[in-house]
Amino acid sequence: MSAASSRTGRSLLLLAPLLLFLIGFFVWPLFSMMSQAVSDPAVLKLLPRSAEVLADWDRKSPPSAAMQTALMEDLKAVDDDQALGDMVRRLNSARSGFRTLMGKTTGALDDTTNPPADLVSIDKRWEKPEFWLAIADALSPYTDRNLLAAVDFGRNAAGEIEHLPPDQSVNSVILARTFWIAGLVTFFCALIGFPYAIIAASLDGWKRDLMLGAVLLPLWTSLLVRTAAWFILLQEKGLINDLLLTLGIINSPLALIFNRTGVIIAMTHVLLPFMVLPIYSVLITIPKNLMPAAASLGAPPLRAFLRVLLPLSLRGVASGGLLVFISAIGYYITPALIGGPGDQMISSIIAFYATGSANWGMAGALGMVLLVATLVLYSVYARLSSEEPGRR
Repeated sequence: MSAASSRTGRSLLLLAPLLLFLIGFFVWPLFSMMSQAVSDPAVLKLLPRSAEVLADWDRKSPPSAAMQTALMEDLKAVDDDQALGDMVRRLNSARSGFRTLMGKTTGALDDTTNPPADLVSIDKRWEKPEFWLAIADALSPYTDRNLLAAVDFGRNAAGEIEHLPPDQSVNSVILARTFWIAGLVTFFCALIGFPYAIIAASLDGWKRDLMLGAVLLPLWTSLLVRTAAWFILLQEKGLINDLLLTLGIINSPLALIFNRTGVIIAMTHVLLPFMVLPIYSVLITIPKNLMPAAASLGAPPLRAFLRVLLPLSLRGVASGGLLVFISAIGYYITPALIGGPGDQMISSIIAFYATGSANWGMAGALGMVLLVATLVLYSVYARLSSEEPGRR
């Protein structure tokens, strides 16, 4: 074995723990989430006989005796209540009324003293092709239903994609709210962080270290602790309202919590370092004699700033803005504690589907939408970060 091959083998062994960590805690969870979004085996797993018979059905004629017999045999063979519940939830989401219909049907099939002759004798709804269409569509192990529903689309009875009714179109509103809040937080972070970074870059010695330490200090504290601190500061009898009342600036407490204002304030404070540091890293590379040179050529301070310093620092502003925006769209704790019902972001909806309704398919689909948006923004951020200042 050559020396080069030996060095390569040792390098791979050193990287093995990192690769295993990335696969186990990053790649595999992402793959599981994406598979949950398109996987739909709940119905096929319990109705194998029905799948064989329904494959020859023309999807228009009334259900045949063979279809009813196959479904009855499949339902009688089910011995897993949890799997049956998953199947019923899946079918009920496709066709309203399936929950009561399946409950009545399984109850009648469990009656061994007076077994039903067919499904129609149990409930007349089994004569309607609409319920059988729901079963036939749900027999595929893969589905785009969750991905379409994540952006408020669905398929009609003919299989065509159409927009969901207004009373079911909520995800697009929440996505728009998420991007709007993230955009506002990014704007205020830039509004505060840009002048702060300019001042920090213009200083030397302990003064610069002090300003950078003040920015980095929030990163050394837990996100939950920082959010809880803002919860105390922003409440009606909190420190901010008490100070404003004492100074006579306001006559009554301001509504700073459980609304959009509190969410913006808390998220801006938490994400401000991600705006300041990229801008600062660009500013310290700009020669300090450029602004005096512009002034010596007769440019007023504002004109020198707009024509010299601002264009050179835009790369840091863009990188910091994308970094803040990417982080903001995935926030969950801060809007949940500080915001009201109308301030919850897409992460809260994902958490509801995952833990509240146990609908992992919809949680995975919304997660994929958020992941795609994040990857697109991150690719822009990576491109901006890799560009050299002289190329702009």
